[in-house]
Amino acid sequence: MSVTAGSYRIGEIAARLGLTERTIRYYEEVGLLESVKRLEGGTRVYTEDDVRRLRFIQKLKTLGLSLQEMLELERLYAAQNSNRNVLPRLVELLDAHLGQIDERVGELQALRDEIRSYREHVTQLLLEER
Repeated sequence: MSVTAGSYRIGEIAARLGLTERTIRYYEEVGLLESVKRLEGGTRVYTEDDVRRLRFIQKLKTLGLSLQEMLELERLYAAQNSNRNVLPRLVELLDAHLGQIDERVGELQALRDEIRSYREHVTQLLLEER
């Protein structure tokens, strides 16, 4: 049950987003999630803004950004409270990750070709033994 309309406890947010409570607390500790409101007794209360923020963090993680890169983007945003400097840097980071993926795909394609070639070699040896 929610604390108030539009606010959630940490367990509700964790279940809703498929995160652990510890991960959410860690994002707050390192500065990726702004200080979360607390009720008397210290219970964390999350808003829809927090949900959007956590989804954005999940998306950046899926795209391959490290926590350090996310913190860099957060610092850029905090400096001017604007995406003006954040978005160009995000594009740079995404381009770098695309380059790494392209390189890895090339390596995997070469490995696939090598496996196929060796498989054909082994198959030929088996046929020769008959």
